Order: sequence, then structure tokens, then C-alpha cells
Amino acid sequence: MIKSALFLTSIADLRQIKESYPIEIAVAGKSNVGKSSFINFICNNSKLAKTSKEPGRTRLLNFYKINDGQFYLVDLPGYGFAKVNDKEKKRWGTLIEGYLKNSVGLKHVFMLLDIRHNPTENDMIMLKYLYYYNLPFTIIATKADKLSRSAGLKRKKEIADYIGVGVDNIYICSSYKKTGLDEIFERIDQIIEN
Repeated sequence: MIKSALFLTSIADLRQIKESYPIEIAVAGKSNVGKSSFINFICNNSKLAKTSKEPGRTRLLNFYKINDGQFYLVDLPGYGFAKVNDKEKKRWGTLIEGYLKNSVGLKHVFMLLDIRHNPTENDMIMLKYLYYYNLPFTIIATKADKLSRSAGLKRKKEIADYIGVGVDNIYICSSYKKTGLDEIFERIDQIIEN
């Protein structure tokens, strides 16, 4: 359970990282998948992470201190946003990959996917990074409020088959309808205890 959450800092360049935290859980996903909404939802604070209807809002690594340092959430820049130039896309890619490769405290990645769609090419690249760097991850299927419960369960299986993970490694949530929180907290407890 998350009792307190505090925004710490934003990082535009990996050289700005002066320390790693003992337990970091990164939140990754394409632009507009709902990363900021997800962070606000699990932290029960609608103003913690800035949300926007415009994709590409998160352009930095944003660090959040949870439960007085029990663990830290790291919001990664959204990828796959078409309306930025190639130089900026490359900078985001370098920032994301550099963090995944070099963070000493990174224990797990919550990979967010829109439950309504199959993973994009950029999602699959991110998954390849996670496998390549041997990083444990959990798929969070967001925007479940857009589908009926039965359609959501069907999509969960389809996504699992598409990316080749067990169906139990996918958690369905809706920050709008506030569903899936208990399962996500249970997953966080497992990550912290390992």
C-alpha cells in the first residue's frame, strides 16, 4: 500500500543522477498510454505527476519517493511520439536506455500497454531492451474502462500471446474507474520483498 508519495526531481541528462536509490521501479510506455495517470492512481494523488491530453508530456526522468523511501518510482519519457523531431526522439531513447542499462537501484519495470491495442513496434523494442538487460518486468494493461470486463480479459490473453508472456504477468487497471489497485499493490510488495 502507498501511504505517501513525494516528487523528488526531474533529470534531463544521466550525468545529473548523483545517487541511485535502493529500490527503483520504473514506469515505461509509449506516449499517451497513461503513465502519469497510473502513477497518480496508485499514489492516490491526482496532482503528483502532471497529466496531459497531449502526448509526449513526460520528457524527463521523474523520480518519486514512496512511503518515506521504502521504494522509488521513476517515470520514464514516453516513446513513439510522432510530433517531435528525430534529435529529440534520439535524446529520449538515449535517456531511457541509459537509465535501464546503468541504474544500480532498478529492480523492476512496469511496462504500460493500452489494453485496446496490440503492442506497437516501439513497445516491442522496449520489451527487447528489458530482455536484453535482463530486467524483470510486469505488463500493466491500462485504459480498461474503455472495454467490458469480458472484452478486457480476452484482450489480456491476446496481448500475452502476442508478446509471449504468461497471462498472469499482465495486470489490468483503470485509473479512471480506480480498478486493479489491490493486485498492483500485491505485485509491488512482491518486488520489494525479493
